[in-house]
Amino acid sequence: MRIEIVAVGTELLLGQIADTNSQWLGEHLAAAGVSSHFHQAVGDNSERIVLALRTALARSDGVIVCGGLGPTHDDITREAIAEVMTVPLDRDEHIVEWLRSVFATRGRAMPDANLRQADVPRGAAVIPQTIGTAPGLVCSVGHKVIYAVPGVPYEMAEMFERGILPDLRRRMAEASETNGVIASRVIRTWGMSESGLADALAGRIAELDAGAATETGSVDHAGSGPTIAFLASGIEGIKVRVTVRAADVAAASALLDEEERHIRSILEGSAGDVVFGVDDEAIENAVAEALLQGHLTVGLAESLTGGLAASRLVNVSGASRWFRGSVVSYASEVKVSLLGVPEGPVVTEGAAQAMAEGAKRVLGSDVGLSITGVAGPDPQDGCEPGTVFVGLARPGHPATAVRFAVPGDRHRVRQYATIAALDFLRRTVKGDLTT
Repeated sequence: MRIEIVAVGTELLLGQIADTNSQWLGEHLAAAGVSSHFHQAVGDNSERIVLALRTALARSDGVIVCGGLGPTHDDITREAIAEVMTVPLDRDEHIVEWLRSVFATRGRAMPDANLRQADVPRGAAVIPQTIGTAPGLVCSVGHKVIYAVPGVPYEMAEMFERGILPDLRRRMAEASETNGVIASRVIRTWGMSESGLADALAGRIAELDAGAATETGSVDHAGSGPTIAFLASGIEGIKVRVTVRAADVAAASALLDEEERHIRSILEGSAGDVVFGVDDEAIENAVAEALLQGHLTVGLAESLTGGLAASRLVNVSGASRWFRGSVVSYASEVKVSLLGVPEGPVVTEGAAQAMAEGAKRVLGSDVGLSITGVAGPDPQDGCEPGTVFVGLARPGHPATAVRFAVPGDRHRVRQYATIAALDFLRRTVKGDLTT
């Protein structure tokens, strides 16, 4: 199934905001095995939105249109969709009452302008809103479909997961008798460059390409072999996406399982334990799993990251079972007085080791993890921006530390330092469990 994304908003064309919605949707459609060959951005103009939608429907099976569902005069996505469907807009009184109740719970009277958000193209289904005030839409256009969601990113994402993705999967399943199903799995890595991963997997990719060349039928033939692609995701590492087409979901899952085993084996043989998760499993989930398996708790001492590592760890449900807390020892005096770091430079291997020991002692944890370094823009202690030391103190071992050189501006240095530290913790704990 081919889905096209249409982002609505003159502010996108003027460069006033970045189109993160299309990026997010493209990634999540790909992860769900849905092809997205085209993205469009269009301003708040009825004729141009209609043209964009008709163009998208002419070359794709469906459209996800983001934005233009608000209450103001320039929110005209509903009207444009109705024109494409050649149907009128009907006011849904259930949505009206719901809107009034939303404003009432906020202690405010609902402006009349919000009534526009209850207008629904005749024949369309509504995706109820749970966060804001703009409901989404599922609009059948012949055998194709237009999905409309708000432009607010977190509202869009929630509505995609709850309302669009299940409908897409249903439509794909209904088509499986002739075309099969497409499924993807994302293997998440940290510690190798995109080119390094490509080199390591080059032989396997060549094998798959050779196999695909011998298959009969078109690229839409059910049962096509796996394909591998790379998604550079910045502070989330490099993702290896495996996509398969099979007769049904069970067969696709079996193909993905087999290919994941191949990839893990190849990468482990060439680079060690660089795979930390699949699909939506973030580095903090992998850390939690390793600590729980080892029946260990961890405490942090953060300097340049300023609490970012702790913030990621507490994203994991049940973190209180293994996470003791974090000391944000940003000032050098705090490192010395609270954590026991010796007087002198604090961007050193020895300072990172002392910080880790101090975190372990002060927080009463089994493991202490520390992060110190230079976020920039100026050097410190003779070290250039991007220099990071990560310390680790754990039972039965002397404190250790590693040095990283991470790229980017101040923001990126802090983010890269965080995931590098958490990955170091994950690998070390896992290594202890297997020795």
